[in-house]
Amino acid sequence: MAVRMELSRILIRELSDCQLIELREVPEPGQVLGDEPRSFPIVIGLPEAQAIDRRLKGIVIDRPQTHDLLASIIKAMGGTLERISITHLDDHTFFAELSIRNADGELLTIDSRPSDAIAIGITADTPIYVAEEVIAAATREET
Repeated sequence: MAVRMELSRILIRELSDCQLIELREVPEPGQVLGDEPRSFPIVIGLPEAQAIDRRLKGIVIDRPQTHDLLASIIKAMGGTLERISITHLDDHTFFAELSIRNADGELLTIDSRPSDAIAIGITADTPIYVAEEVIAAATREET
């Protein structure tokens, strides 16, 4: 089962190669969460962290960056990014998929890094879902 999550924070340390984003559980309508929603960090690279931060803040730059380009290509081809899914965690590496509905209505699943998927989908408020076993494994690693 997949759990709806949201980007809750981003930590950029420009003097480090490791940046962090944190995902936090979002209650479904009518759902009551425990004491505190589950959350976990994902280590990402500086360019991806800067792209996510820039897109969150609505900062427009003169020329499109890679994530802007990919979002524009999806839109220009009549597609819609419907969902970001973080599907598994293997040896401290997270794996994700983009679910894109094309102009013909076909749902395409594209392999992605979570950081790239979030950078592409963040401005469109694309929902993020994380497999329950990924949350369990990520929160175990955190402690």
